[in-house]
Amino acid sequence: MNAPLPDPREARVVIIGAGIVGCSLADELTARGWRRVTVLDQGPLPAPGGSTSHAPGLVFQTNPSKTLTEFAAYTVRKFSALRTDGAPCFLPVGGLEVATTEARWADLHRKAGLAASWGVRGRLLDPQQCRKLWPLLDETRILGGFHTPDDGLARAVPACRAQMARAGRRGARFLERHTVTGIERAGGRVTGVTTDRGTFPADHVVSAAGFWGPVIGALAGVDVPLLPLAHQYATTEPLPELAAPHSPDGGLLPSLEEGSPGHEAARPVLRFQDRDLYFREHLDATGGRLGIGSYAHRPLPVDPFTVPAYDDAPAMPSSLPFTPEDFAPSWRDSAALLPALGRSRIADGFNGVFSFTPDGMPVLGESRTLRGFWLAEAVWVTHSAGVARAVAEWMTDGRPRTDVHACDLTRFEDAQRSPAYTEQRGAQNFIEVYDVIHPLQPMEQPRPLRTSPFYPRQQELGAYFLEAGGWERPHWYEANAPLAEDIRLPERDAWSARHWSPIAAAEAAATRERVALYDMTPLRRLEVTGPGALDFLQRMTTNQLRKKPGTVTYTLLLDQAGGIRSDLTVARLAPDRFQIGANSPADLDWLLRHAPEDVSVRDTTSGTCCIGVWGPLARDLVQPLTRDDFSHEGFGYFRAKQTYVGHVPVTALRLSYVGELGWELYTTADLGLRLWDTLWEAGREHGAVAAGRSAFTSLRLEKGYRSWGLDMTTEHHPYEAGLGFAVRPGKGDFTGRAALRGLDPATLARKLTCLTLDDPAHQVLGSEPVLVDGAPAGYVTSAAYGYTVGRCIAYAWLPAAAAVPGTAVHIEYFGHPLPATVAEEPLLDPGMTRIRR
Repeated sequence: MNAPLPDPREARVVIIGAGIVGCSLADELTARGWRRVTVLDQGPLPAPGGSTSHAPGLVFQTNPSKTLTEFAAYTVRKFSALRTDGAPCFLPVGGLEVATTEARWADLHRKAGLAASWGVRGRLLDPQQCRKLWPLLDETRILGGFHTPDDGLARAVPACRAQMARAGRRGARFLERHTVTGIERAGGRVTGVTTDRGTFPADHVVSAAGFWGPVIGALAGVDVPLLPLAHQYATTEPLPELAAPHSPDGGLLPSLEEGSPGHEAARPVLRFQDRDLYFREHLDATGGRLGIGSYAHRPLPVDPFTVPAYDDAPAMPSSLPFTPEDFAPSWRDSAALLPALGRSRIADGFNGVFSFTPDGMPVLGESRTLRGFWLAEAVWVTHSAGVARAVAEWMTDGRPRTDVHACDLTRFEDAQRSPAYTEQRGAQNFIEVYDVIHPLQPMEQPRPLRTSPFYPRQQELGAYFLEAGGWERPHWYEANAPLAEDIRLPERDAWSARHWSPIAAAEAAATRERVALYDMTPLRRLEVTGPGALDFLQRMTTNQLRKKPGTVTYTLLLDQAGGIRSDLTVARLAPDRFQIGANSPADLDWLLRHAPEDVSVRDTTSGTCCIGVWGPLARDLVQPLTRDDFSHEGFGYFRAKQTYVGHVPVTALRLSYVGELGWELYTTADLGLRLWDTLWEAGREHGAVAAGRSAFTSLRLEKGYRSWGLDMTTEHHPYEAGLGFAVRPGKGDFTGRAALRGLDPATLARKLTCLTLDDPAHQVLGSEPVLVDGAPAGYVTSAAYGYTVGRCIAYAWLPAAAAVPGTAVHIEYFGHPLPATVAEEPLLDPGMTRIRR
């Protein structure tokens, strides 16, 4: 990323969009000393007509994403401290989600666990307790609810006003009625913003334009994968049952007294997710109405390039005419849950436009192709202040304190950036916004998108495919079902049995006992070449790479604060040529941002493929196919060779992510099928099988191997993640080295810790809270059943005092505390004898 300017007060920032994100960002930047901030909007302030202007303001903090939960929690804290015209900008009325199906009731138990993992207060309620909070509920319809007392309603426009005033006192200016017509640039950097009322020079430009993000992106030549969609919101006639609540002495609650603006709700925000509905009050001193939001209707995509200007829109650009026919089923479902609605009717409504992305996450960060141009897009009011803080930290300090890899604008593959993909996945995210989604559940379309050269053979073997990064990834093969017939495993519950098969146990056993072929093609491959390649990689990574060609090194990418951006395997194939096994498009982007002119960095993933050949018989399989020496003495661990396997030229790396002898064999995509067939035919006499990701995950956890993005992120440094062995401070300077100086591995506050569940029948999947002495103290990162060790393995972040082998803890799974024990790692082969045969 760009380093901050020497004097932040001299940085000229133009923020495009004065909605809740733009106003929050101006406030955050000026609070950090950046005074020359200009916020532009095409509409009148403080309600210029975007999504903020109509947002109902729901803030439910709990989310499967820890990052989004942290963003929402900060939004609650910040807006709770803001006031406009004497009224608060956040109403802490709480949130209540009710279940009318067993599946939803189970999911609320899971959600209560997520809340405990991420530090959000919440408790499960029975139907009677739900009705006390919401007297309009038909308690006979519900099985229970999840109450989060610190959730509530953000008053978005007043929050904008409060932050505009505060940022303005620090020097920011907010200009209405300025339509952006161009983004000026020179030498690969942004230099200004052109509007219909003049040009504004800029060192940084931030697009916080909401659903107009693709329009601003097009002006800058930057892709913004975002789909605007219309969402229905209706308001009832006044309901006597919503009369303003009274205090015990008979008077109005202080928050609802006449002349006290902004206190328009008292009861919790209600979500009826089994019917894709939510409800919030609109109260005043004389009575109240009910606002109803629905995601139950068909997706209603909107072309942001055709949205009318503020003065040309019937109401405002983000408010489209209500479509009663789409809302009719939701009205019936609402009345069934809240019978009082049967005596009322819809008074008014609209279809409000807001943003969806292919994966439902925001799009944040600085463009590499146009430096100084930032995105803060696809952000809902729920996460607005948290996102603004992260982007402000990113701009001023070079990194956000919160891990944002799942929001980074670089996260999408090229194959995921087409308008067709964005529209199809964005619409599906709208449909599924309130669905119960399993952590492994893939979207159904568009698939298949990316397939390895081995895909035809995998189909013949009955592969069960899931998807990641657009890639079809086999999780197990039905052809191996006969191998699982005699394997006895504990029965799984319905949740953990989804997208799982006992065949995975057979594939894991085959890997441990014989040999298996794994498709590792989706592993990202980068090639770094040039006279300065070694020095460049030495500066960028933590481990010592100054080794002779033919060596492979495990190393880390850190940020300036010592946080783990990624982990890499670096093979030095020639003095000035390196092959890197990386994790995400962000790794390529990071290296390209920092590469000097004498270094070339390119992604070779799409044109190559990889097979992992692993197991005690791996050498027996491979050696007859090559004239090179694949003995331990001739081809040691963490070594590389360029050779031939049969007729196929390969780059062979002696690595193993499953804890067994073997090699990663790379070749070009055109020869991939020939490589697979060559290995498959040779493997017949050794009982070789094709094995999938389900077995792979089990095997890597038994060996204690970390998975970046799950087990560690930029929020963690190498020593607490158990990766201090990959850091060589004595090799010279590298990114993050200064931040690690003085850290003592013996005095860590927290550690990534291996747990095993005490009962072999118990299974967890990840993100569950870990209880120490009965209280939440950490959370699970990765988990899988260890077929070799005969019980579930869970890695978790815990306080160092609890991360002592033998310590008894509990993992809460769907409301049940399951006994677990801190284990010494690795669980399998600590002497590395299996790998170094």
